[in-house]
Amino acid sequence: MSSQFRIGHGYDVHQLVEGRKCIIGGVEIESKLGLLGHSDADVLSHAIADAILGAAGLPDIGYFFPPSDMSIEGIDSQKIIMRAVEEVGKLGYRVCNVDSSMIAETPKMAPHIAKMKETLAKSLGVTPQDVGIKATTNEKMGWEGRKEGIGAHAVVLLEKI
Repeated sequence: MSSQFRIGHGYDVHQLVEGRKCIIGGVEIESKLGLLGHSDADVLSHAIADAILGAAGLPDIGYFFPPSDMSIEGIDSQKIIMRAVEEVGKLGYRVCNVDSSMIAETPKMAPHIAKMKETLAKSLGVTPQDVGIKATTNEKMGWEGRKEGIGAHAVVLLEKI
């Protein structure tokens, strides 16, 4: 890798179910529905981690944290982000900034975005101003609109250090 800057895109989805915590962007949100997954199922953090890894041409988070590995069941997704940052650091890169979007009818994200930015910034090694988080609904269309799950997209810029 010889480029000064590299950009990566990440995408993740998780199903909404009863009986699970709803952790998004490292923040537990009070909700009757939570996200289903092998880890804490933090859809936003997973999209960000995949964007970081992708920017460096590395495999996705499933390579580093395979769902078949029972020793990491329920892992805090902030650890996944920190591992992604560590992996790109080995290649001489650091995270400059992140921009992300979540698509969900429920729960309402706006009251939690400031805390998400703080939590994610800490894991990423950047300032909260370097973390963009947007939330939108799917206007009641498709699986997101039917409240079956939550989707997240993220774009990350890496800089050679």
